[in-house]
Amino acid sequence: MDRRAFFRYGLLAGAAALTARALTHGGAGSCATARGVCSACPGLPDCGLPQALSAREGGAATPGASAGAGGSYALIRRIPGGKEPARAVEFGPDGRLWLAAGSTLALLSETGAREREIAFDAPVRAVAVGADGTLYAGLRDRVVVCGADGRRRAEWTIPGKRPWITGLAVTEEALFAADAGNRVVLRLDRSGRLLGRIGAKDPERDVPGFVIPSPYFTVRAHPDGLLRVNNPGRHRVEAYTPEGDFEGAWGTASASAAGFCGCCNPVGLALLPDGRVVTCEKGLPRVKIFSGTGEFESVAAPSAAFPEAARAGAGAADLDASLAGLAVAADARGRLAVLDHVTGSIHLFQPKA
Repeated sequence: MDRRAFFRYGLLAGAAALTARALTHGGAGSCATARGVCSACPGLPDCGLPQALSAREGGAATPGASAGAGGSYALIRRIPGGKEPARAVEFGPDGRLWLAAGSTLALLSETGAREREIAFDAPVRAVAVGADGTLYAGLRDRVVVCGADGRRRAEWTIPGKRPWITGLAVTEEALFAADAGNRVVLRLDRSGRLLGRIGAKDPERDVPGFVIPSPYFTVRAHPDGLLRVNNPGRHRVEAYTPEGDFEGAWGTASASAAGFCGCCNPVGLALLPDGRVVTCEKGLPRVKIFSGTGEFESVAAPSAAFPEAARAGAGAADLDASLAGLAVAADARGRLAVLDHVTGSIHLFQPKA
């Protein structure tokens, strides 16, 4: 059985288990059965669900709550945010972090000090790092390629009427760009030439189409040769071949730990070295671990770990609810770097012993 066939076989088992858990633990308070959406979504009346769920996960989402309470990962370090809004974080092949904040990419030391900065003429919304250290900075309508030394090598304009790049993934053969504006993943060769569009609705190919209500759209290249892409409006993670064939999906709309709450989750993805999938959510900010085929394993970090994001998701008047999400990256050691968009801080986690 090849890797793609194994994925499809595992997907059936994973989806069945995920649905069973969501139905068992979601109950009448889940988004799927109560209103169809969760009150954590900006603009909806408050039904108290975010507060109730944060208590269920291990404590109220208030400042000073234990960052690791209830999660399967332990907090190693919290790197404070800066003045510029931070949008993305990624590990390089050497294990150091790159942070996209404002119109800069910053290389961070283990303690969070900025060792190097690369300035751009527009906000950086996504970042990917190749195995050779090559940097790919996603601006709204283009990708800027820089060498490991920070020097610019190329700039690629993204085709389309309203491109909005929010995620990047690089392999030996290609760069994949998640374009939230056009609701597709673009496949580019390593010289920037467009090779194809992935995920545009196509009933003849059984491609459902992405539902992207807000600019949270991520792509990751999995070790099994397939891409993993979040489809937040459908509350699931989808798998595609690099050529654009739809291979399957998993996920369910539910407030349970196994499901995805709100109008549009998950908002971010990362991949662990063994192929497991890490998801993160907005509204009710939490980070979770699934098998490569979608079976729920654990909550890595509950909403109590991100009190300001939880407050924003619950409608706090002094915070911007549109920033109530998280971004996540994983390194070769299995560590997680979780970026809180509200505070701009990076939470570095490792698996609990």
